[in-house]
Amino acid sequence: MLDLLLKGGVLHQPNGSAPIPSAIGLLGDKIAFIGDPADAPNAREVIELSGQLITPGFIDSHNHLLLGFDPEAVNLQDLVDLASVRLRMKEFAESRQDLEWICGENANYSVVEGRRPNANDLAGITNRPIFITTYDQHSVWLNDVAIRALGIEPGVELSWGRPEFDEVTNKPTGWVTDFYTSAMTTLGLKALQRDIPMYSPDRRYRKLLASMEMATRFGITTVVEPQVPMAELDLFNRALGEGKLSSRVIAALFHPIDEGADFRMELRNTIDSHVDSPKLSLGPIKLYADDVIEPHTAWLLDDYANKQGHRGNPSTSVAEFHHIVAELDRMGLQTHTHATGDGGIRLVLDAIENAAKLNGTTDRRHGIVHVECIHPDDLTRLASLGITAAMQPRHCSPDLIEGSWMNNIGEDRWDRAWRIKSLQAVGTHVALSSDWQVGEMDPLVGIYSAMTRASLDGKKSWTQDERISLSAAIDGYTKEGAWAWHRESEFGVLEIGMAADIVVWSSNLHEYAFDPAGLLGQGTLLTIVDGQIAYDAR
Repeated sequence: MLDLLLKGGVLHQPNGSAPIPSAIGLLGDKIAFIGDPADAPNAREVIELSGQLITPGFIDSHNHLLLGFDPEAVNLQDLVDLASVRLRMKEFAESRQDLEWICGENANYSVVEGRRPNANDLAGITNRPIFITTYDQHSVWLNDVAIRALGIEPGVELSWGRPEFDEVTNKPTGWVTDFYTSAMTTLGLKALQRDIPMYSPDRRYRKLLASMEMATRFGITTVVEPQVPMAELDLFNRALGEGKLSSRVIAALFHPIDEGADFRMELRNTIDSHVDSPKLSLGPIKLYADDVIEPHTAWLLDDYANKQGHRGNPSTSVAEFHHIVAELDRMGLQTHTHATGDGGIRLVLDAIENAAKLNGTTDRRHGIVHVECIHPDDLTRLASLGITAAMQPRHCSPDLIEGSWMNNIGEDRWDRAWRIKSLQAVGTHVALSSDWQVGEMDPLVGIYSAMTRASLDGKKSWTQDERISLSAAIDGYTKEGAWAWHRESEFGVLEIGMAADIVVWSSNLHEYAFDPAGLLGQGTLLTIVDGQIAYDAR
């Protein structure tokens, strides 16, 4: 007897095949039946559907559960000008007299036209320190009170970022770069937790739980948390122990670029001593090859279009990066490396190729995250080296990147941006993801963006040659995500014997194959994880 039988739906088929009307039955934590409902065994529970699409559980291959949104901070993601930012910060500060620090999240780089924001732009809002992160978490914006509170002056180093100083006066501008690469180091996180209330363990844990609930609600049955500091692994163990992991989590441990052999051995020992559960496993190692394009800190092979003589920098020397990747590969560890500029991407490709030759390894399935601006000469190398491209379709939407990103790269290189279709066409495994909360977690937003390369209002679209089909986008969130993490024998497709990770959507999403905007009005009806209904919107 089956535990659950879903009747009346249509089943997604991979590789562009049309969905098929079929019943699907679950027994325990496995798929036990697919076929005509008349042939199905009896079931303890039967759910009658009316043509809704049934897919494998979605796999978000790059989702920062630990970031989330903090209810005691100001969300600035929808604001595009300084006046709006100032007003929202001021209203929040006036309403929360109890807070010692006024924190904001998800600011856009282009709220001040033609330059980076600075401390003067926050003057007069409050007499308390202001700490604001950008939407990609790679930069911080401070007011003068915060600058003084943190003791930022020439010769003083922050353990969680690199303060910018005015070229003429040598005074701190209030802008800090290289934030996220430094903030999640042991020293950086310790300093943040000491100085900035938003980074206390309790507030981070609340964000983790809120993000987890969202993931399950959005049909994401496996989340790859791509940057877990060793010091925060206990937050996930706590959530597991308290039964709060409603979807599976694959945690990628963070390797700060300046750590050495002892730290790598600590990573290996931590992974070896961790007892994997169905809900929590430790996976790849997170590295950075470069930073991000918006503040000119990603590494390009040629000059930035609007900053002649400047190409950014790799995260460390080429030789050292090669050494780190080779050592991790030798130790049997998979890497998950952030690279946005074409120089950063080439650095990772060269390092992985070098590691495979040195160590004689195959099928390690190292990953490159973002792949925002890839040189045409490197397009085929990911497939030939067995590398996963972990990409975020929403990132390439014009409403997010017009301004700083487009201007910094320059129009001559726009055709290198987020080449999802081109990478798929040469055989690359492209695992799609949200990069929450840099982008919306809802995978239907990601699918819409992959299909349109357009803003959410549909008014602007660009690089349309890289649009992909609905079916290919669903595959990117399912079977390709499973392959990326060596889990293709467990989940990612609807087959008998596979894990019962299943999503029933609110309609047959394939009805929107030529009307992607319609996807934005759809949602999840049921999320089933390990055979258990984890979210039910019926």
